[in-house]
Amino acid sequence: MSRIRLLIVDDHPIVRNGLSAAFGAEPDIEVVGEAANGLEAVRLAAEVEVDVALMDLRMPELDGVQAIRRLREQSPRVRVLVLTTFDTDSDVLPAIEAGATGYLLKDAPPEELLKAVRAASRGESVLAPTVAGRLIGQVRKPARGALSKRELEVLTLVAGGATNREAARRLFISEASIKTHLLHIYAKLDVRDRAAAVGEAYRRGLL
Repeated sequence: MSRIRLLIVDDHPIVRNGLSAAFGAEPDIEVVGEAANGLEAVRLAAEVEVDVALMDLRMPELDGVQAIRRLREQSPRVRVLVLTTFDTDSDVLPAIEAGATGYLLKDAPPEELLKAVRAASRGESVLAPTVAGRLIGQVRKPARGALSKRELEVLTLVAGGATNREAARRLFISEASIKTHLLHIYAKLDVRDRAAAVGEAYRRGLL
């Protein structure tokens, strides 16, 4: 029986070591490499045969989503299984769109991770329940509203580092109005805070 060749990608050594020990103990899985960031993962996948890459998302050098895209181009036979602590729309959707086979959270029990790696090696999609719920919600929800001219003005100032008070002064409106605009922006971009709103706006090409 051929063994599943697994590449573990995470910027935390303790996480990598723990995962490597857990998977290395399985008779049908062989850990062929460990990478601390997306760049290392892409390089390793070009050097050794990999069936499944277990990929964190938020890493230095090259994040998980960018690494997934590069792997899809360079090593299309590699199945990428995301393993992260984040399950917001701004994390889940780009990873799936980039080509991830599955998406699990780090609080998943070990037996679930093992099943997921085996399923991913067969080309099957594996999603954490909360992630599946988010994707279903995206399909069912109506198209998000476009930001108004004023909301874009507010978001542009926030992206530039302006506080609510500074934004209010520059737009000649009250701080309460700025807060209201921000709440509308969060709802339309499906995010929860200023930083996420700015990041999502850049991702969509709004800024």
